[in-house]
Amino acid sequence: MSQRDLIQIALFVGTVFVVTPLMGRYMAAVFAGERISARTLLGGVEKVIYLLAGVDPRREMGWGRYFGAVLAFSLFGVLAVVGIQMTQQFLPLNPQKLPNVPFPLAFNMAVSFVTNANSSAYAGEPAMSYGTQILAICVQRFVSAATGMAVAMAFIRGLVRRSSGTVGNFWADLTRAILYILLPLSLVFAVVLVGQGVVQSFAPYREATTLEGARQVIPLGPAASQVAIEVLGTSGGGPFGQNSAHPSENPTPFSNFLQMVAILSIPAGLTYTFGCMAGNRRQGWVLFGAMLFLFLAGLAVAGLAETATNAATGLTASMEGKETRFGVMNSVLFANVATGASCGAANAVHDSFSPLAGMVAMINMMLGGVMFGGVGAGLYGILVFAILAVFIAGLLVGRTPEYLGKKIEARDIACAVAAVIAPTAAILAGTALACVAGASNSIHPGPHGFSEILYSWTAAVANNGSESAGGNPNANLHHFLAASAMGVGRFAVIAAVLALGGNLGGKRAAQPSAATFPTDRFTFAALLVGVVLIVGALACFPALSLGPLAEHLLARAGRIF
Repeated sequence: MSQRDLIQIALFVGTVFVVTPLMGRYMAAVFAGERISARTLLGGVEKVIYLLAGVDPRREMGWGRYFGAVLAFSLFGVLAVVGIQMTQQFLPLNPQKLPNVPFPLAFNMAVSFVTNANSSAYAGEPAMSYGTQILAICVQRFVSAATGMAVAMAFIRGLVRRSSGTVGNFWADLTRAILYILLPLSLVFAVVLVGQGVVQSFAPYREATTLEGARQVIPLGPAASQVAIEVLGTSGGGPFGQNSAHPSENPTPFSNFLQMVAILSIPAGLTYTFGCMAGNRRQGWVLFGAMLFLFLAGLAVAGLAETATNAATGLTASMEGKETRFGVMNSVLFANVATGASCGAANAVHDSFSPLAGMVAMINMMLGGVMFGGVGAGLYGILVFAILAVFIAGLLVGRTPEYLGKKIEARDIACAVAAVIAPTAAILAGTALACVAGASNSIHPGPHGFSEILYSWTAAVANNGSESAGGNPNANLHHFLAASAMGVGRFAVIAAVLALGGNLGGKRAAQPSAATFPTDRFTFAALLVGVVLIVGALACFPALSLGPLAEHLLARAGRIF
């Protein structure tokens, strides 16, 4: 890495560090119902929403009812998005007269955006009308991100409350997340992106003639408003097929920097929100530190691998699959931000990365996206690992483990293990099924082809939505199987997390004693990192050995695929 690369990484990390307490303090105030300036302006709108929906925000739910509300709302979202896609040729805001989306693709897209996976199985400009992108895709970017934040708040309440049988009101949490956090931030950020040159238009596509005399169609659309929530909500799946590599979506290095900061702003800020709600901000900084260490470790491996000399080609810092306006390090940094934050956005072709850089992207997702994870999902993911860490610490010293004063018992560990094992099992089972049942999207042989398959299923289960490319994912069997994987990766984890939060919420909090293992110190952060790496990555190591690790060793011997 050059000195310029290191300066840029330091500037990026420093910006995220500054944004974290600002965002975290504000979100804690929003979900606590405190008086803030935004509530002065939008409080009346919030009350009207509750009135029209017949919701009493003061009436709280147990974890089972909360999960039922999440499922019901998500099912309605799937049906609505499928319906809009399959009737788009009859709906307004379709200047290109695009036809209806076929059911297999429409179903896959609906599930992917409802689960915040935002799959890359489609290209926006030839498949989705402006109306579909606004009414179906953009709406789900908001509500799916808000759902993740709501679940995180419910889990935190279970951790910090004393002898409570409730974890909050889903409809109130959802409304506040959208109205006071996602909507204002997206509005401001969309204006900033327009200033950087991101297109925002409802005009039909334009035709142009190149210098060679060829005809070229230049797609337009309301991109800036979608890109803003795409990155802030860690959803990915941009309005153009090339995603953040498209000059109309990410035109400048500065817009690229802003998008990366936006991706991590809410997930990182939620760690500080947790500290505020727990009454000990050091608890939040410990989680932030563990996430940051994992992120920087992965970035270092990927950056060194991508700038090293390739023994097979003799090239150093290959630009294959990358944009010249961003360069190698900006591409690697963006990939690690997006995969670590469960965001499907990409400004380079991940399939062109070196084997080890591609492996880091997969590990980021295999660990549950806890560096820093998706909006809400990253926080409750790292908290599950924190509970496993205190359990392991309790085994080492022969004492009942505690977290925030709550005793961690067998049922709690069962829920935590289920939240970790379910996605891993889905990744491995889906990869195996794709290899033997013809549901693969790979066209390359050897370990590189296997890596493409493994990446595809990892991204689906991790609700990331990015692709390693290399084949055609537009196959009906792949659509349905991938949709199932996305559902498991989203709702199996949410069910386990809410059950864990509900169980912990009903317990009394014990006062800390001399034998209590402190969870707001560096020692716990180190233990947490170790648990994440061992528990989260060990199960997938054999698959990684067959794919990127094998390809890396063969590349050193001069073989490429």
